Amino acid sequence: MLKKVDSSQLKVGMYIHDLSCDWMTHPFVRNRFLLTSEDEIRKIINAGIHDVVIDNAKGMDVQDAPTLDEAQAATEREIVEIVAKAPVITRVSLGEEMQRAVQIRHQASTLVRTVMQDARLGKAIELDQVQPVVQNITESILRNPGALVGLLRIKNKDDYTFLHSVSVCTLLVAFCRSRGIDAETTHQAGLGGLLHDTGKALVPDAILNKPGPLTDEEFAIIKRHPQDGYNILLQSPEVGPIPLDITLHHHERRDGSGYPNKQANDEISELAQMAAIVDVYDAITADRCYHKGMPAAAALRKIYEWSKFHFNPKFAQEFMRCVGIYPVGTMVMLESGRLGVVIEPHETNLLAPKVNVFFNTKQNLYIKPETIDLSRGLGFGGGDKIVGHESPSKWNVDPMRFLTLA
Repeated sequence: MLKKVDSSQLKVGMYIHDLSCDWMTHPFVRNRFLLTSEDEIRKIINAGIHDVVIDNAKGMDVQDAPTLDEAQAATEREIVEIVAKAPVITRVSLGEEMQRAVQIRHQASTLVRTVMQDARLGKAIELDQVQPVVQNITESILRNPGALVGLLRIKNKDDYTFLHSVSVCTLLVAFCRSRGIDAETTHQAGLGGLLHDTGKALVPDAILNKPGPLTDEEFAIIKRHPQDGYNILLQSPEVGPIPLDITLHHHERRDGSGYPNKQANDEISELAQMAAIVDVYDAITADRCYHKGMPAAAALRKIYEWSKFHFNPKFAQEFMRCVGIYPVGTMVMLESGRLGVVIEPHETNLLAPKVNVFFNTKQNLYIKPETIDLSRGLGFGGGDKIVGHESPSKWNVDPMRFLTLA
């Protein structure tokens, strides 16, 4: 049986099933292993990992610890309460914005690729090329945040590094807008999001794209990228303090377990704390060659759990309201047994979005796509409800094909 336990309860002989942290945080070569020494327990605690999942069928037990299902159900209830009511404003439909979003995605990822190549060659960042791209992303978010955010859920291992930067920029701009941050500060935060991983240009591709966990030595090289990125951006005097701060500090954690400066609590700026949340959320929801991306709802649960120690709880909750428990592009199971992809959040009830249904799980076949509004009753374009999120790989379907209906 899987149980959630506090790291202080760990003992030699317990079997670690999940270290309950994002893949770039822990210092272990593998995620699942039998604890064989006190040194391993110290490494877990020193890495800022505050709770883990153990398997008592493979090792020692903690009698009074909640099961993983119980812990997740409790967290889920709290998240639903936080996220259910959040205003959403869109100016144009998803279909209208999607074509522009496709062009912006391509333009932005091409730019990040160029920035990385220039950084590798020792060239300074040309900010006049970056500014218009951030502006285009911001304008798309203002028209319909779901289009670009939903589109950026699609990544493959070859373009992950570049699209991750575009996603962080996009989500950070949306996060700033939802918090009512002024336009100029939002723009500077967007610049920081787009450039935050510039230092990875100096990380060897063999480490950056390694199809497996990193060794301690490789992990140490990866951990240099915030400082390297900061140094690269310093070569461009027109880069302001906000992008520099986000680049240097997006891996800091409020309990002091982050890097490169082990800043803690309010030593970390608000925008760097926001960028940290966005960075982790996008990383854990993306498919990698060695890491299967989580559904958005599961990732929000992780963010919420980690906010007890790593993130500002207030910012984590505001981010959850910003993206919603079922963001555009999320595949969901409906009570009727149909699968659908979320295409538009409801203006006030994020648990009742518009969904394009396209697959019948009871008959295991595709059905004629249809848009249903889950906020409406039966006979009024609704009459169904979400029972949970689903993994596309489980059903071998591609929900993104049905993000818009022709």
